[in-house]
Amino acid sequence: MPAAADARRRRVFTISAAAEADVPVLLAMIRELAEFERLAHEMQISADLLRTALFGERPVAAALLARAGDAVAGYAIYYRTFSTFVGRPGVFLEDVYVRPEFRQRGLGRALLEAVAKTSVELGGGRLEWNALDWNENALRFYRGLGARVMDDWVLLRMNPGDVRKLLDPKALATE
Repeated sequence: MPAAADARRRRVFTISAAAEADVPVLLAMIRELAEFERLAHEMQISADLLRTALFGERPVAAALLARAGDAVAGYAIYYRTFSTFVGRPGVFLEDVYVRPEFRQRGLGRALLEAVAKTSVELGGGRLEWNALDWNENALRFYRGLGARVMDDWVLLRMNPGDVRKLLDPKALATE
């Protein structure tokens, strides 16, 4: 493919804030990501939950949608954070996903740049995200952008059942 045609193929996409009407396609891509990450069995999200999180009375996250022509090519979902050490707000990138047929076109980087711009607009404390330790392609890509792997930090999680157990004094007393 000639260089000019390859450049056009690589950059023919748009990124914009997701609209409420985009919830079904966002949900479909979240499922695709969960399957890729071998975590589909953990999915609990529904269209109503996603709609409330992104477009409800008090949204807790925001989403960007990437399109290549009329086709939906990927998304990023992020939310605000705060660092006591830095003393400024930041952004946590919950998901960045590019559908397989649109990869290797610069779209993942463009989605990350769009989220980074939001972080800067908020005061630029930090931009953080997680990646699975077995996803070498993603880790190589992120390192190439200048991201550091935080080997000295461990991700901890409590699912709703764990939180209920923590808050139930009777359950704690029996352990």
